[in-house]
Amino acid sequence: MAHQSELIATDIEAYLQAHQHKSLLRFITCGSVDDGKSSLIGRLLYESKMIFEDQLAALEADSRKVGTRGGELDFALLVDGLAAEREQGITIDVAYRFFSTDKRKFIVADTPGHEQYTRNMVTGASTADLAVILIDARKGVLTQTRRHSFLVSLLGIRRVVLAVNKMDLVGYSHEIFTTILQEYRDFAGQIGLEDITAIPMSAVYGDNIVDPGTNMSWYRGPTLMHHLETVEVDEELSTKPFRLPVQWVNRPNHEFRGFAGRIASGTVHRGDRIRVLPSGRESRIAGIVTANGNLDSAMAGQSVTLTLDTEIDISRGDVIAAADVPPQVADQFEATIVWMHDEPMLQGRSYLMKIGTRMVSATVAPVKHKINVNTLEQTAAERLELNDIGVCELELDRPIPFEPYATDHTLGGFILIDRLSNNTMGAGLLHFALRRSHNVHWQALDVNKQVRSQLKAQKACVLWLTGLSGAGKSTIANLIEKRLLSRGRHTYLLDGDNVRHGLNKDLGFTAQDRVENIRRVAEVAKLMVDAGLIVLVSFISPFRAERRMARELLEPGEFFEVFVDTPLAVAEERDVKGLYKKARSGELKNFTGIDSPYEPPENCEIHIDTLKLSSEQAADRIVEQLAAAGLLSSKI
Repeated sequence: MAHQSELIATDIEAYLQAHQHKSLLRFITCGSVDDGKSSLIGRLLYESKMIFEDQLAALEADSRKVGTRGGELDFALLVDGLAAEREQGITIDVAYRFFSTDKRKFIVADTPGHEQYTRNMVTGASTADLAVILIDARKGVLTQTRRHSFLVSLLGIRRVVLAVNKMDLVGYSHEIFTTILQEYRDFAGQIGLEDITAIPMSAVYGDNIVDPGTNMSWYRGPTLMHHLETVEVDEELSTKPFRLPVQWVNRPNHEFRGFAGRIASGTVHRGDRIRVLPSGRESRIAGIVTANGNLDSAMAGQSVTLTLDTEIDISRGDVIAAADVPPQVADQFEATIVWMHDEPMLQGRSYLMKIGTRMVSATVAPVKHKINVNTLEQTAAERLELNDIGVCELELDRPIPFEPYATDHTLGGFILIDRLSNNTMGAGLLHFALRRSHNVHWQALDVNKQVRSQLKAQKACVLWLTGLSGAGKSTIANLIEKRLLSRGRHTYLLDGDNVRHGLNKDLGFTAQDRVENIRRVAEVAKLMVDAGLIVLVSFISPFRAERRMARELLEPGEFFEVFVDTPLAVAEERDVKGLYKKARSGELKNFTGIDSPYEPPENCEIHIDTLKLSSEQAADRIVEQLAAAGLLSSKI
């Protein structure tokens, strides 16, 4: 018995060793709604014996409830785990599944087919080596098929399986399969997809999934499982230059200081010379620390903590790289963006940008064009709507280390995040740094803001008045400036209407024009603060995002948001300029409060209720609060 136990233990160990050293293939399934993606994955799980007995019993019971064709098992039920998915009969979220055969391990992402959830498909494709694009043989190549194929190409997936599913519903027609394949190849060639393996199949009956189908004798190619087991998997990351985005500075005590992260590419050895970006400082690797002990070397995909032989200032988001082949550093780029939110992307709006482990501020300026996924035509655009794909220029608030996405997905892929809601708005791929990013440098000056402020004996700042048209902003701002001048303060008033006579005369009143209007004014206000002035800005400035952008251009304590709060009905009743009347009649489009939204401040420094205070009283209160904050003191 003891000998038998030893043999069993040896067999188990041998099995685990063999399993551990199997190659891993990550792939996605995508296509249009009801093409059979979930059924296909369920069939793969079933055929690879990855379903437990209780799961199989539950599947048989559920299949009887939904009444499948011919009493077959409904394999989609194995994957469509969300209640909402079962109720609607569609995949909503990305469902990741693991399975294994004797030859290879697999991680498959079942991505949504519905256009509304294209953003989830991008998530699933971002780590895949291969894409299985399903087509319903009855429907042929659809818009969503083209969109997913374009995204697959964009995200750097070069191997595609064209799975023409539901062949049983078209009589296993060779002619239909050939027609679909030719149409798809014509499109795929235009977007650079050349490695295409086309397989006719029926996920419901299992034809050409694991074993060849008896109904398609005309097909001589591999089954899907055979292709997945034998297709070559790129192992390029370890051969690329060394890159480690720093995720965490590990400082458990005064004696140890390490820099933790996951190696994005390349191999690192103890003693290697490295360069830290964006600072450019160099050092050597003193140690490679892991949870399993110290190593002499580590490669792409491993999570490690590196120690250096010299003290260098390194923070989260910095990149440790091979010294002789470092990544580039820049702050302006051309990028392709896939927009994923119902709220459109507006030219000139600022978003948070997460790239690698770094978070920066990014402004879209400008949108160069949108791409029609059906025709691949490039069309002019000033905004991107949900599921739009466009090429844009990005301006960052600081230089970052990067690689083109085609070279390195970690240092070239990013997401855009809304500053207020923290929603993920879009995903993007960096192409290259703009030339002006390298040619334009900040010129150091001897006379700075502090010197200019001291000369004027005041603290420079921005007083930003926001509110509806007719709220009384300009009247109050004018009174404030007169009071400040009487105290000997140096000021300037930027008024919305006045600025549109010159600096912003080229802008209209669409949402994107309003964004650009405020962006320009905020930059001018920043220059005036640098000149040592107290700047009064009187603009409707309807969007919180742009007011926050203006705040973040300045140092803490230099921006005071004043909400001139007047109910819409009261502002409309005043209607000094007759604008509300025109807006109500349809003569004036995109008017704030009528057919364009106003987003009131949530945490302003000063709140003025114009139903309780006259313009004179409001001006007095604002000046009093500025004085209380020490902004009007002559002691700087």
